[in-house]
Amino acid sequence: MSQDLIGVLFGDPFAVMNTIGLVAFALVGSAKAIREEFDLFGIAVVGLAMAFAGGVTRDLLVNRIPLALQSPVEIGLGLLGVSLAIAVSAVLRSPDSHPLTLFADAIGLAAFATTGAIVATGAGVSAFGVVAIATINAAGGGAIADILLDRSPFILFEDFYATCAVFGGSAYWIIESIGATDSTAAIVCAAVTVGTRLAAATYGWNIPSVQTLGLLDK
Repeated sequence: MSQDLIGVLFGDPFAVMNTIGLVAFALVGSAKAIREEFDLFGIAVVGLAMAFAGGVTRDLLVNRIPLALQSPVEIGLGLLGVSLAIAVSAVLRSPDSHPLTLFADAIGLAAFATTGAIVATGAGVSAFGVVAIATINAAGGGAIADILLDRSPFILFEDFYATCAVFGGSAYWIIESIGATDSTAAIVCAAVTVGTRLAAATYGWNIPSVQTLGLLDK
């Protein structure tokens, strides 16, 4: 197990991004469950669902056994994120809306967009497949967490969120297609995703609805 842990922490771009994404999204999902006053089991379920649902879907799409079922390190990293959320909630009044949690969410989104793009590229899918799997990997966990919290997935009706992963996945495919190394493509993907997400949160970017475009009679 120690060798697995070393590989996760110091290995290839996928391992690094996967580590960051698991901890960050488990923290964010758990913070949301804490806000809704879930018990400790519920907090862990929501946190782990947000951390793993996107990656499990990604792995099933490329026809491989989900990593979450292969290594105890994966679950350990998710539980670390859950523990951090509980620790932060003891210090902060509203941990789910604190800038630390919002930044963790942006980092997790970027990390998982990158891991999705890496896996999709390795599976030899089309450009659309790379972008789609990157987006599913990045935003799928948040959608499942919202369902567990008994609300509509916010990526479908508010905020500029999943689109950031679309930009990141597209950037990965473009950089990889021109012959850059996997590490370079991963860095660009992560930078584009986190940069657009933080800009959207700062400036209040939203994708317009039919109503805001004035296409429906009022």
